[in-house]
Amino acid sequence: MSTLEQLYAQATLRADQNQLPYAGAILPAEAFELLQLDPSVRLVDVRTRAELDWVGRPAIDTAQYSHVEWIQYPGSVPNTAFMQQLREVASPETPVLFLCRSAARSKLAAVLAQKEGFMKAFDLLEGFEGDKDGQGHRKTVSGWCFRGLPWIGA
Repeated sequence: MSTLEQLYAQATLRADQNQLPYAGAILPAEAFELLQLDPSVRLVDVRTRAELDWVGRPAIDTAQYSHVEWIQYPGSVPNTAFMQQLREVASPETPVLFLCRSAARSKLAAVLAQKEGFMKAFDLLEGFEGDKDGQGHRKTVSGWCFRGLPWIGA
């Protein structure tokens, strides 16, 4: 098991190496460790409500988990209240791990959060379901589920 300092240092190193405009990037297993070690960390799932209902979500302490849609379903329209809703579940000082399906929307959420004063905004790499395999299926090559981390199915 890593220490808090090691986990944050690795995430920050990835940000520096990749010139990311937010605090850092963290792997799923590191995120799970961080959530265990630091009760102030919040995992903010930016997927749609439909994705949660049809696919599932991480099985973590509900006090550390929040859902704030980046894109609203139905309609696939941007959630114009995203920052307002984020501020309802976390303060700018809170370490926030953004999660989506495959780490695309989570990057955008981390960028916006950092711009809006959240100095501990992290992208959770690989996402919940990860990339598609050769047959177009997810959960088979990367992501929270593939890494064997606890999750609640739909």
